[in-house]
Amino acid sequence: MTGADRIDEDALVLFSGGQDSTTCLAWALARYRTVETIGFFYGQRHAVEMACRGRIREALPPALAAHLGPDHVIDISTGMAALGETAMTAERDIETGRDGLPNTFVPGRNLLFLTYAAALAWRRDLRRIVAGMCETDYSGYPDCRDDTIKAMQLALNLGMQRRFVLETPLMWLDKAQTWAMADEAGLVTLIVEETHSCYLGDRVHRHDWGFGCGTCPACALRAQGFAKWRDGKEEEAVLF
Repeated sequence: MTGADRIDEDALVLFSGGQDSTTCLAWALARYRTVETIGFFYGQRHAVEMACRGRIREALPPALAAHLGPDHVIDISTGMAALGETAMTAERDIETGRDGLPNTFVPGRNLLFLTYAAALAWRRDLRRIVAGMCETDYSGYPDCRDDTIKAMQLALNLGMQRRFVLETPLMWLDKAQTWAMADEAGLVTLIVEETHSCYLGDRVHRHDWGFGCGTCPACALRAQGFAKWRDGKEEEAVLF
């Protein structure tokens, strides 16, 4: 998108410090006039992701950073803890839990994130809310589904009497395509070095796809996507 094509609106990005939200941040920065970010402490085991956010914002290419607005951090850890522990918020083995869902699922997490984001957007007069939910490569979380996001958009618009647009640019992309999207924005090195996905919060073990334990579902998905994207790049280089 060229400067002439830039949408003359501001946006708010749900920005965790992970691969997906960083890719979404770059996507929004290339499209909107000014982009604000919002992040949440919710008692996550991998709270190290929150420490990554500042480094990522500082490391963005100048052309994108020029459109970066204020950052907002909200602590909802007390409320989330009161609703019960999961493998994302307590030292538990990761396994399949109730209803066939992984026990890394935090009930209502994305619904709460979107509600808080919309409340902030309402106060700051922002209409576009960008989030990294994906239904293609995901852990089966029901609050990542496109139907859920559409329902939330309707509920938020009715409940706040606004016309928010919830944008999910990764919804129908697999993880390899997400890496390709980051590559197009020139962010692969930043994604590898600064973003965090590992559920266990491991920032010690460095892989070609980034830091992480290498065994949790988030690491496995990220690694598989990276390998598929890299193989595609190598095949393309041979052909051309």
